[in-house]
Amino acid sequence: MMRRETAWRVFSAELGDATLELRGEGERAPTYLVTPLGAKINRVIAVGVITDVENTGEDDNPYWRAKMADPTGTFFISAGQFQPDAAKALSRLKPPVFAAVIGKVRAYSPEPGVTYITLRPEIVKEVDAQTRDYWVLDACRSLRRRLHAFEETKALEKPTREAVAALGYSEVADGIITAIEHYGEADTPKYRAILLEGLRYLLPEYQQSPPAEEPAEESEAAETEEEEDALEAMLAPTPDEEKVLKIIDDLNKDGKGVQVDKIVEAAKPKKMNKEAVEKMLESLKEKGQVYEPKLGRFMRS
Repeated sequence: MMRRETAWRVFSAELGDATLELRGEGERAPTYLVTPLGAKINRVIAVGVITDVENTGEDDNPYWRAKMADPTGTFFISAGQFQPDAAKALSRLKPPVFAAVIGKVRAYSPEPGVTYITLRPEIVKEVDAQTRDYWVLDACRSLRRRLHAFEETKALEKPTREAVAALGYSEVADGIITAIEHYGEADTPKYRAILLEGLRYLLPEYQQSPPAEEPAEESEAAETEEEEDALEAMLAPTPDEEKVLKIIDDLNKDGKGVQVDKIVEAAKPKKMNKEAVEKMLESLKEKGQVYEPKLGRFMRS
């Protein structure tokens, strides 16, 4: 059985910077796009505002194109006869509307130096603003982790995949080394600005605050520090969530994750019932603290 590729949470601005496409050998081998920060992407889950939907095909053979905006730019989506469910879902959307899209990335280079990236959706679903905000938070966390991984990798005397994995970034170890070999130095200030732009969507008061009476450089530095502190606070687990994380750490002996019922059982002495544990697991997923390597099993991110 073929392993299903991870669906990355990545902002459109980072995805749009990818120019390196890796094609596997064989008819069913996956194709990846590698971003300058080392995300090695086959599939994504993206959430934003569908601003435009158009049938560019025929009535009896429709081909739907859509644009979806996130805090940093635009995803371009296309679906036809090979994505019938997604195409039908796109056709029913009435822009502007919040939507979630899960699909594969595709790159098209009509000439050297020009690359267009589209999403070929597997699933398209209308969602609400809260779901969009959860995705933005998750994408912020994911981007921040890649920034840290890239910066720590560049500080290594001899960056290797094994050395990056030893730093605790095994999920991006191959992608980061590949990205450095292809792109060289990534524009980390640009991606830090993208991170803060995503954060501003979650903290709109920063957009509305009057400018401080101080030199511009000091003001920007203070704002950046405040926003990063706010992001850290939003992503931090609560005291009860810390207890659940400790349970997962204690029970995850084989590194394959812990079943929900075992987490619930271990939480009973801590006076947490099943409903409370399930809510905390969902919250920890939204904060990017845990993930499900297999449905019903949880482990640390």
